[in-house]
Amino acid sequence: MSTAVAPAIPSVWKPSHNPWAVALTVTLATFMEVLDTSIANVALPHMAGTLGASQEEATWVLTSYLVSSAIVLPVSGWLSNRFGRKRFYMTCVALFTICSLLCGIAQTLPMLVIARILQGAGGGGLAPSEQAILADTFPIEKRGQAFAVYGMAVVVAPAIGPTLGGWITDNFSWHWIFFINLPIGLISLYLSNRMVEDPPHLKARMKEARNEKVDFLGLGLVAAGVGFLEFTLDKGQEKDWFGSPMIVTCAVLAAAMLLVFAIWEWNHTHPIVDLKLLKNRNFGTAVFLQLILGMVLFGSTVLIPQYLQALLGYTAERAGMVLSPAGFVMMIMMAIAGRLLGKGDPRMMVAIGYLITAAGIYNLTRLDLNTSFATATLWRMLQVIGLPLIFIPISTLNYVGVPASKTNQISSLSNFARNLGGSVGTALLTTFIARTAQVHQVALAANVIPGSVPYNLYINSIKQQLLSSGMSAAQATQLAIGQAYQDMLRQASMLSYKNAFFGLSCIILCLTPLPFIMRLPEKRKAVDPELMGGH
Repeated sequence: MSTAVAPAIPSVWKPSHNPWAVALTVTLATFMEVLDTSIANVALPHMAGTLGASQEEATWVLTSYLVSSAIVLPVSGWLSNRFGRKRFYMTCVALFTICSLLCGIAQTLPMLVIARILQGAGGGGLAPSEQAILADTFPIEKRGQAFAVYGMAVVVAPAIGPTLGGWITDNFSWHWIFFINLPIGLISLYLSNRMVEDPPHLKARMKEARNEKVDFLGLGLVAAGVGFLEFTLDKGQEKDWFGSPMIVTCAVLAAAMLLVFAIWEWNHTHPIVDLKLLKNRNFGTAVFLQLILGMVLFGSTVLIPQYLQALLGYTAERAGMVLSPAGFVMMIMMAIAGRLLGKGDPRMMVAIGYLITAAGIYNLTRLDLNTSFATATLWRMLQVIGLPLIFIPISTLNYVGVPASKTNQISSLSNFARNLGGSVGTALLTTFIARTAQVHQVALAANVIPGSVPYNLYINSIKQQLLSSGMSAAQATQLAIGQAYQDMLRQASMLSYKNAFFGLSCIILCLTPLPFIMRLPEKRKAVDPELMGGH
């Protein structure tokens, strides 16, 4: 592995254009893809109403995109090697843009779902290609700042997405949330054609790949296995998990196919997904940390709006406004983390990031049924401060000790791990909240009995208010009991969210020492004297 680091392709090959221009070019497509995903969540009820579909049927607009995107993610590295990264990347941008138009003009739910499947195929290939382009374009000492620019788009887009989506849907129509992708996609295509280029080592790898036989079995296994897995995670809670024959079948198929795929690919001469890269200490650790990062980032982003809407009565747009300032905090922290990366041990940065994130998530256990808008916004901002300190160093360290020819595979697997973590985290947390809410409901119900003094006082206080408004005693009693039951359900749900945040913070805290398993880049010591001499 040490011999693989020595050639250091990025220090030999330099792109024809300014690296920062390349970074901004690929960031543009990232912003478009992430923004579109977060906007679509808000517009689901409007889509269901316009297309004559139920709320459950409308969720296929999200599920179809997630499944399609998840299938493309692990194979995007192989596709880049075989067809050329620039060509594959521009194909993904073009596919995403064209399918955005098809989504916007869709008049039926099946047409919209088909367009979203194709759009997901394009969107799934964007992130791995973009990170691989940045890794090859920038020397290792500048990668932190490059990933910071990329990270800003990743966090700002979902921050403004719900608010922007709500505004567009309320003032125009849901069709326009897809149409806004068209100018961005066209600009991205033009700039990508001008700015992005494949480095020599990738061109050489592409020539080799064209002479290799396509592993159709591996391709089929990973596509079907990941598709069934994503469907299981996305629909599990809705279908009562293993109480549903459909979910059981999909889970068994996913496990069997992915197991066979792993064994097949491990022993294959030219694998679709190079699983042997996981033997690299840095990359194997980074993949695990990316998995957990996805669980935290996606999980908390789902839980907080759910809490605000279900328990505090917020609209989707107002819940989005709680999240928006946190996105801008992360943007600032991305820039700071990018600057800090070259000034100390990046592993220490990750450990500090985990400590800050664990404290921020633990602080969310203080949420209650009377939390104000300003307090919820502030606590969300505190919760995300540490995430850039995790994301940027990990994104940089996972390339250490890996040959430049494997850059595409590294980006593909790390992005797949983060997205899979998001799906797993969201599914597990949603299930955990539903099940623990039932447990708390039983515990609280033990106190909701006629003989309980606090219960009688509560019922009487509500009755007096209703009686003063002119209601009869019988009606007032009935409504008071109903109100007490509803309050009990809300309190049980609130306690389950508190438990979820507490468990999440404990998991994050346990990860704090793990970054020190990773090796520091050896190239840093070799490059600094040359740079000093050059100046």
